Amino acid sequence: MREVYVSSDKIAEESLELRPKFDAAGLVTCVATDAKSGAVLMVAHMNAEALRKTIDSGEAWYFSRSRNSLWRKGETSGHVQKVVELRIDCDQDAVWMRVEQTGAACHTGRPSCFYRRIGKDGALSFVDEA
Repeated sequence: MREVYVSSDKIAEESLELRPKFDAAGLVTCVATDAKSGAVLMVAHMNAEALRKTIDSGEAWYFSRSRNSLWRKGETSGHVQKVVELRIDCDQDAVWMRVEQTGAACHTGRPSCFYRRIGKDGALSFVDEA
C-alpha cells in the first residue's frame, strides 16, 4: 500500500478532482503527441475555456497568446486533432493530449512543430521526417 502524506501538495497529487493550476495569465501548457507513434506534435497553451471545450468536444482547443484568442485546432486548415486521451500532470499545471492528427500539426505544414534539431555546437539542422 502506498504511503499517504499529509501535506496539502501530496493530497492534491493523489486527488481525482480536476483542479488545473493556471498560471498568472490563466494558462496551462499542453503537449500534444501522436496517439500511434508517440511523436511530439506541438506544445501550446489552454485557458479554462479551451480545456473545457476540449473535454466536451473531443477535439483540441487552445488559447493563442499572440492573438489573445481561443482557437480550435484545424478550424481554418482542416488539420484537426481528435483527442484519444487527455492527462494532467501531478501538480495539475500541464496537460498531455494523445491525439489522432489529421494533416500537419505545424502551421508550417510539417507533421510536427519540432522539425529542427539543436546540435552540440548549437547549430540547427532539419530533422528527416520521412
